[in-house]
Amino acid sequence: MQPWSTSAVPDLPGKGRLPEVFDTSRQAVVPVGSASSASMYVCGITPYDATHIGHAATYVAFDLLNRAWRDAGAIVRYVQNVTDVDDPLLERAAATGERWEDLAHREITLFHDDMTALRVLAPSHYVGVVESIPLIAAHAEQLQRLGSGYDVDGDLYFAADSSPTFGVVSHADRETMLAQFAERGGDPARPGKKDPLDWLLWRAERPSEPSWESDLGRGRPGWHVECSAIAMRYLGVPVDVQGGGSDLVFPHHEMCAAQGTAVSGKPFAAAYVHAGMVGYDGEKMSKSRGNLVFVSKLVAAGVDPMAIRLALLAHHYRSDWEWSADELASATARLEHWRIAAGRPAGPPADGLLAAVRSRMSDDLDAAGALAAVDAWCDAAAAGSTSDPQAPALVRATVDALLGIAL
Repeated sequence: MQPWSTSAVPDLPGKGRLPEVFDTSRQAVVPVGSASSASMYVCGITPYDATHIGHAATYVAFDLLNRAWRDAGAIVRYVQNVTDVDDPLLERAAATGERWEDLAHREITLFHDDMTALRVLAPSHYVGVVESIPLIAAHAEQLQRLGSGYDVDGDLYFAADSSPTFGVVSHADRETMLAQFAERGGDPARPGKKDPLDWLLWRAERPSEPSWESDLGRGRPGWHVECSAIAMRYLGVPVDVQGGGSDLVFPHHEMCAAQGTAVSGKPFAAAYVHAGMVGYDGEKMSKSRGNLVFVSKLVAAGVDPMAIRLALLAHHYRSDWEWSADELASATARLEHWRIAAGRPAGPPADGLLAAVRSRMSDDLDAAGALAAVDAWCDAAAAGSTSDPQAPALVRATVDALLGIAL
């Protein structure tokens, strides 16, 4: 599957510092990647609805990490999947009378348009589940051969107690795990399972559902197995960063980690990094609640995509926050202030600004701190400090390369 188009990243003088980010598993800020290379797997969309601001916040957060690594001189290998067959997609298609393939194609195209508008750098590999069925089925078969998989009425399940590392990502207690598993696509109450926390690897063919041939019989993958299979195929283990929204800590990333370690004998990821949730009208923004603000609709209404991105960057990637019209108005005003200042023929020297933005981005992707540094430079330019004719160009390149903002 082809990813979206990507804007060129300007070259900056010198190099940044290797970024440090918060690892959920260790509950600490840790360095990730190396000066020469870095790898990242970010869980992608299930394409049954358009990109909302919560999605955008997550992908912009990991775009910052991608940019910080590149600025430090690392060659970045970035993989993102797309769950182009799964229960929510099939349920939406059935409810609307649309072919599930057509629904997935339309929403993937819209997602690409949104990512392009927000200037999110495309992954090295953008991998769909449907195109990866043989790979995923082989991964599930291997787990079965290793003794981690067992049969329940023709379906294949992973036995949680077969993994000595189960729990290392979330550190959640059993009661919390059971509650979150039920809320987030799991089936703890299914009869025949050895443990309520065991999860589906391969779903046997059901009437009126898509299915594919495999050595496990006709069927389709469970949700969690797709990510461990795709990540291991394209990146190997350990991945430097497995990323996604904080709602993926459990069960998704916990279960991906258990599967990857069961197959490889190694940690699945060196760090598990999670973006906070974005709320709207007092609740977490989600498809199930229907309280969504869509990127595409904002853009269609004439909102500058760079204002949307600035509104996202105003909040630390790990924080939970609430979208509002005021957030967008503030970001729009900030964008105008920056464009006026960076469009002047001269400005205050900008070497210090570049150093400040680099420092903030290497410190757990402190985008809000980086924005404050750019604000200060623009305030000085507006006040008449215009001694360096090279400064505006360096400012434009800095905010483009490190923050993804085109001025």
